[in-house]
Order: sequence, then C-alpha cells, then structure tokens
Amino acid sequence: MLHIAAAATATTIPLATFDGAPSTTFQFVELNDPVMGGRSTGSWSVNASGGFGVFDGEVVDVPSLQAPGFIKASADGKFADVSAALGGALVLTLRTSTPAYAGYRASFYSGVGAATYACAGGGGIPFSRGCFKANFSVPAGAAFSTVRIPFDSFSDMWSSATGDPTKTCADDADVCPTAKVLSSIKRVELWGEGKLGKLHLEVQSIAAELPTAADAAAAARHLAAAAPAPVEAARPPAASHARASSRPPAAYDECSGAVQPSLRYNVSSRTEPEVPVPVGAGESLATAVCCDSRTRMFAEPQFLYAAPDIDLFAKLAPSGATTFYDAVCGLPLFTAPTNRSAADFKADTDEHGWPSFRTAEVVADNVVTDRATGYVTSKCGTHLGTYLPDDKGARWCIDLSCVSGGPAPSVA
Repeated sequence: MLHIAAAATATTIPLATFDGAPSTTFQFVELNDPVMGGRSTGSWSVNASGGFGVFDGEVVDVPSLQAPGFIKASADGKFADVSAALGGALVLTLRTSTPAYAGYRASFYSGVGAATYACAGGGGIPFSRGCFKANFSVPAGAAFSTVRIPFDSFSDMWSSATGDPTKTCADDADVCPTAKVLSSIKRVELWGEGKLGKLHLEVQSIAAELPTAADAAAAARHLAAAAPAPVEAARPPAASHARASSRPPAAYDECSGAVQPSLRYNVSSRTEPEVPVPVGAGESLATAVCCDSRTRMFAEPQFLYAAPDIDLFAKLAPSGATTFYDAVCGLPLFTAPTNRSAADFKADTDEHGWPSFRTAEVVADNVVTDRATGYVTSKCGTHLGTYLPDDKGARWCIDLSCVSGGPAPSVA
C-alpha cells in the first residue's frame, strides 16, 4: 500500500540526494530495454542548480514480443545502513508532469552477487534473489511531494517481463526485506516498466523512514510468522557439471547436433530452460536458447554472464584475447577483446547485458548475420543472438550459452 504526504513526518535516513553531498551523491546510469530490439527510450540527468535528478523517457512495446519494455535509472555504491527503518518505508521526494503513467517502480539490491543480474531476473531464475521491487504513483502538481513506499510492500520475487510481484511480502515473509538486507544496500533503481507511455520524474531525494512504535511491532509480528531464508544470491555457486540435455523435438530443432555436455563458464549447470515459452522436457538453457525454434524471439537471462555461478569475466585471462566457440559444433566464432582493451569489452557487455562483440572480433567465415532481421547464427546453424548496432557501430549481442562450447577436434 502506498501513502502520500506533503512532507516526511518521521525521522529519515538519506540514501541518495542530488545536492552534491559526498555521502549521498551517487552516479545514476540510465538503461533502455535492450531485449530483441526493444525501442523504449530514456535519459537521466542532474539539474545541479535545482538539486534534483531528471528521469525522462517513454516505454513502448518490444516489437518482437508485442509487450511493453522498460527504462530505468540505477546507481551502485555503498548506501547508508537503514536497518533501523525495518517496518518503515522508502521515501521518495519528487514531482512529475506525467502523474497518469502507471508503470513507476522503485527497487534496491542487497546481496553478495551481481546487482545487474538480480535486478534483471527478479528471483525467477537461479541466484537472482535480493533485488526488491515495489510500484508507486506520484500525485500531480508543480511542488515536490513525498511518496512513501512501505518496506513491506517490496518483494524480491517479481516477473522480469512485467515487473509485477510473483509473491508478495503479505503472502510469504521469505520475499520481504529484512534488517540485514537494509543494512547493506548496494544499488537503488527507479523504473518505468510494464506499462506503455511517456514519463517524466524529477527526484530530489531518496531516503528511508524509521517506523513508529506501532509500525515496528506490526513488522515484527509479520516476520515472526515465517522466518525468511537466506538471500539466494549469497549461496555458494553451484558446482560445474556435465549433463546431457534433451534435444528439441525434430520439428523445432535447428541445431546440427546436441549441445556439448560440458560447456565452459559453468553454463552446463543451467539445466532449466529459463525461457517464457514451453519447450521440450529436459531441455537445458543452452539447448532451449540456441537450438529450439520456439524461443527464437527470446534470449538467455540478461546479465547471465555476471551471475554468481557464471562470473564470466573472473574466468577470462586478465590479458590477451579469449576465443568463444559454438556450443554445438565447436567452431570458433568470436575472439575478444580485439583492437580494444579487456576493460572496454567488459564495459560494452555491462552496458547491454549480454556479451557484446565488435566487427574485428567476429570470425566472419563462421558467423552468419542477417542484418535485415538481426538474426545471428553460426555456420553450423546454432542460434547465437542478435545483430544490434548502436552509436558505436556494428554490434553482435550474443547469448553466452551459445558461445560457451569447447573447440571441435579439428580446430582445437
């Protein structure tokens, strides 16, 4: 439930401000929906003289999915310990010229894994717990207003397609923020998600409001009803192991053979398909994404490469280039970084959410790019990802699952 007041009426602990105060100034970065040619657009800027951030943009349908995408502004860092606010609320001081927009959401991350991955997965895929999200609305008016979002309205189980909770705090205390969670917030986000339309927010501050005595007592009673399990992102990564994945039914199988049983970067441990459409029983993530024609419009989870059990960049050599091989036939497909630094390769990948390769890194003889549709396959037929040029030029946005193979004997 959302409460709106003209001003905060209880003690608050600042998390983020835009007035230059060192302890509460963080760099927010805006991200547009990158999935399969998403066309939502947004921007983030700071009005230094006014002391507020400006989040502006429009959420539109992803053409291939015919469903709304998202835009969001995120800041990473070490935020204040607000564990004392358990039972209280997240408080946003802001104003809008688009009060009718229905897709405003706020989220924060606390855990030991990758915030980017958790805040894309929403708890619905392995190791993606710990990013807590709730919706909010903003009243009309030219003056700044205080929007209060109770912490018990946040959940770390929500749909990555719509942003709506799949479990609420009222349903299951396991999805609620705890004092431990609030003591170590590492990311704060503002979203326009799951609803079409233009949005414009001017944000003066983000803070945590301490609870009243009655609030604290109610929160304690609620949490006592079901002791929350540890945040999944904090669990040790699953051990890598080989597993034979069932191939798709022949009518849907686009690969020249079965996915290799021992994929690199621990990708073979992802034994569930993790796609939003039905596929064959026993298909792994790699099989579903790389071979099954029914998933052609879908990618592996965004930021999969940063998941605690994958952690791609920790597994790459700190210097030199890495060759990425077809997960089915073992052909060499991309060699990165080439003509740029490892830091540039990682930054490009971090910006988009999937391994992102440039022209010099493509093994042209083995990669087939349909620039009209954006569909990218290997010479042996494996679906690899999407051709999505950006303002830096040609870019291949590739599913790690499909380029995590070992080399074929003839190219080893």
